[in-house]
Amino acid sequence: MSDGGGAGIGFFRSVDEVSERLAEAGYLASTAVATTVFLADRLGKPLLVEGPAGVGKTELAKAVARVAGARLVRLQCYEGIDESRALYEWNHAKQLLRITAGRGETWDEARTDIFGEEFLLSRPLLTAIRGSEPTVLLIDETDKADLEVEGLLLEVLSDFQVTVPELGTITAGRRPFVVLTSNATRELSEALRRRCLFLHIDFPDAELEQRIVRSRVPGLDAALAESLVRVVGSLRAMELRKAPSVAETIDWARTLLALGADTLEESVVRDSLGVVLKHQDDVLTAGRKLTLT
Repeated sequence: MSDGGGAGIGFFRSVDEVSERLAEAGYLASTAVATTVFLADRLGKPLLVEGPAGVGKTELAKAVARVAGARLVRLQCYEGIDESRALYEWNHAKQLLRITAGRGETWDEARTDIFGEEFLLSRPLLTAIRGSEPTVLLIDETDKADLEVEGLLLEVLSDFQVTVPELGTITAGRRPFVVLTSNATRELSEALRRRCLFLHIDFPDAELEQRIVRSRVPGLDAALAESLVRVVGSLRAMELRKAPSVAETIDWARTLLALGADTLEESVVRDSLGVVLKHQDDVLTAGRKLTLT
């Protein structure tokens, strides 16, 4: 494992090892995915993963953490998130209690104490940088954060260090494996993209999706899995508000098992469309256009 100044992370030795270990953790990765994960690990560069919702972007980071025996630190981005939620903030209530308890002190004496480690609240970015154990830092749905937070990410991911004015510069002793995910609801800056390796994950092809479904739903018959994936593919080809994700394909497979379905009959499909389609207009569209012959 490299230190903060080295290049690599050291989780994997080869592309094949990435594929094998992720598969053991239940994540079936394509060659492109396994190769990019290996390069991000070997080069020590953040990995930016884009693609439709529900194709396994977040799950990839979780799977890497599982197989590497690493701590997962997650920063969930959302509109309005700021530096205090992403990086750190001071425990103002505790600081006030400390000041109140030391009424006889001068401000200089109190300030030295209240801006110490005891009063610092680490948020995900600082937590990942300060960690001494193997860490996967997941910055989820980066595209939902505003430009100010994106600028903060640029600073942190450039040198893997953070400056806390009252404490000084904190540099990563062990560089985390960083995964940023994006649903591309807005365009990320070129500066952020330059600092990352890029991976686009789309919906898997039919063969891979069948393997994924059967690995996650072991009791599902091969022929039924094939029919299910074919129908999901047909749904994705329609103009829907939200195409079914891989996770929803798996949920549908479990639904069929729960219903005791041996074949994908039209009545079963139409009665259970709400498992994979989450908008009424999508259900109506599928009802008009879907054919099972």
